[in-house]
Amino acid sequence: MNVDQALPLLAGLTPQVFMKRHWQKKPLLIRQAVPGMQPLLDRAALFELAGRDDVESRLVEQIAKKGESAWRFRHGPFARRALPPLSRAQWTLLVQGVDLHEDAVHALMNQFRFVPDARLDDLMISYASDGGGVGPHFDSYDVFLLQAQGRRRWRIGRQTDLSLKPNMPVKILANFVPEQEFVLEPGDMLYLPPRYAHDGVAVGGDCMTYSIGFRSAQRDEMAREMLQRLADDALALVGEARYPDPQQSAVLTPAAIPESLTVFARQALLAALKDEKVLPRLLGEYLTEPKSQVWFDANAKVKLSGGVVLDRRTRMMYDQHHVFINGESYRASGADARLMRRLADARCLDAQSVAKSSEEAKVLLRSWGEDGWLQQG
Repeated sequence: MNVDQALPLLAGLTPQVFMKRHWQKKPLLIRQAVPGMQPLLDRAALFELAGRDDVESRLVEQIAKKGESAWRFRHGPFARRALPPLSRAQWTLLVQGVDLHEDAVHALMNQFRFVPDARLDDLMISYASDGGGVGPHFDSYDVFLLQAQGRRRWRIGRQTDLSLKPNMPVKILANFVPEQEFVLEPGDMLYLPPRYAHDGVAVGGDCMTYSIGFRSAQRDEMAREMLQRLADDALALVGEARYPDPQQSAVLTPAAIPESLTVFARQALLAALKDEKVLPRLLGEYLTEPKSQVWFDANAKVKLSGGVVLDRRTRMMYDQHHVFINGESYRASGADARLMRRLADARCLDAQSVAKSSEEAKVLLRSWGEDGWLQQG
């Protein structure tokens, strides 16, 4: 992708300018970001996805209760008969990770790869009847809201009071104060930075909105993940050495922890991170780990003669010393490293590039094909 090329997707801005002016800073309304936008899958296909075990789906309904609005929230999968009738107002079906299941949706999400893959998460489709929405709320991550079908009214505001209404099944701001209002038509898009309050309501029903979301791990979450992965690799990283205390004297205070034992524990932790490549390796494995509901079609035979393309469910990244794919890591250098980085960036390799690769690289590509991680080009 040419990050210095102006794009209709970004209101005529280049990706470089967009990232400098708007990313994590301020909203951007983009009229006709995708000119002539048509939904990439119809309502029936979306409802069918919501009925699958390997797809995360949720249903949000707003109902009248004692003269006030109340909310009902359910997790899928949903049989078609379990969804409200289309004529009923104020309900929303949310289907997560549609990019993992539909090639056209995956291709659309790839247009946002001017942001690192380590941050790009998934594309969710929201289907709403007339008046449907999930209430005023904020997200902890960046999001692009692309209108695919029907119309949706968005109210947005910089919210300092982030308190939520109590006893609600969904997170709804208690004191939402909108500052701007827009009605989005098919092809229009709204970018919102993290924690920017927003409320989207379908106007007229049969409304589909595509939400392109980005991962934003909290520091404590990442620390837990890295520490758990360190624990899993502890034996390989630090060995089996036991605490030695041949100079230990008799003590009058047996409950006191010896300082030398504290030093031994500290040295064990430092030894686990002694190799500066360990932490980047663990991070890459974490960032490419498929979500729990992602399954691959294994035992596929891939012929390399026609080139290869990554399966849309595959997450592949790299750093200076490693290549990462679906939670696994490989040390890489030289021509093979350049080849694998090209595969990660372009998500495909042509036949000529594969033919020039080493036998070790070809063996690896074949094994990934057998795992269902890549396909015939």
